[in-house]
Amino acid sequence: MYSSSPAGAPVVREPLHAPVAHLIRGGVVEGIHYGSVVVLGADGQVQFQLGDIEAAFYPRSALKPVQAVAMLRAGLPLDGDLLSLAAASHSGEERHLAGTRRILDLAGLTEADLRNVPDMPYGPAVRDEWIRAGRQPSRLAQNCSGKHAAMLWTAKLNGWSLEDYLEPAHPLQQAIAEIVEDLTGQRVAATTVDGCGAPLFSVSLHGLARAVSRIVTAAPGTPEARVADAMREHAEMASGAGRDVAALMAAVPGLLAKDGFEGVEVAALPDGRAVAVKISDGADRARVPVTAAALERAGVDPELLSGFAGEALLGGGREVGCVRPVRSLEPVAACA
Repeated sequence: MYSSSPAGAPVVREPLHAPVAHLIRGGVVEGIHYGSVVVLGADGQVQFQLGDIEAAFYPRSALKPVQAVAMLRAGLPLDGDLLSLAAASHSGEERHLAGTRRILDLAGLTEADLRNVPDMPYGPAVRDEWIRAGRQPSRLAQNCSGKHAAMLWTAKLNGWSLEDYLEPAHPLQQAIAEIVEDLTGQRVAATTVDGCGAPLFSVSLHGLARAVSRIVTAAPGTPEARVADAMREHAEMASGAGRDVAALMAAVPGLLAKDGFEGVEVAALPDGRAVAVKISDGADRARVPVTAAALERAGVDPELLSGFAGEALLGGGREVGCVRPVRSLEPVAACA
């Protein structure tokens, strides 16, 4: 345990976001993405901040590594690719569906026990193929199915009820909330329902970065270290082929990274340096280059980040601009 007495909950308020990225077209700032960024040093202290890093916000799926730690602490016997899948926002590839079935089989359960929302695969190419084949939305295909299968097994191992495992008052969700507070070092400010149906806990961007920093620096063999090892070694099981977060972990040695809907990303290096990003409008086109710029701020070699400078803006089929982090973030690349 990191703190027997977490700090108070972050304040629920309209976040005081700041410009974090410019949309540059033909040398003119055409648009501005607002958001917040925090960079922690290896000592856990804030080395850089932009925007509002202390307001309450929802980390969305960027909190999944913490949820996975909580399940391991509650006795979930997973490691390797299946543990990575338990912390995944997967693309719905066949390996993800097969992995979720394996977790359910190990638990003596079936897809019918899942309570996540049926959906099409998250990965665009996989979704298109799914539609061409005439397949319908399913709970297995939904990007959080690995987490839900792991939640069910954790509940069963502890003798907790299965039908209501998504209720905030359920012992499983209470156990997860406790670990969220332990790792973030602060009380949960609010609880709502995530897109998949699971409880979603509100913390601060600072708290999210602190939690993932603690995960990567934990002693070998601990639940935290097991989650970090699994996600780094099986990055595409936690995401999917061609996903930017998996590519980022492949590019930066030892990096643990997790994205979340609405423009959230958290990443941490083995020595505890960590960054967390929230793009206020939820745009992935800003999330990727801003995260890369924050990692450069944390001391990552810019050459390792060159592939994450942001997508090009096209005009008439040719490149005429880009999404560029604001100058204070020391962008990894510039554009016309």
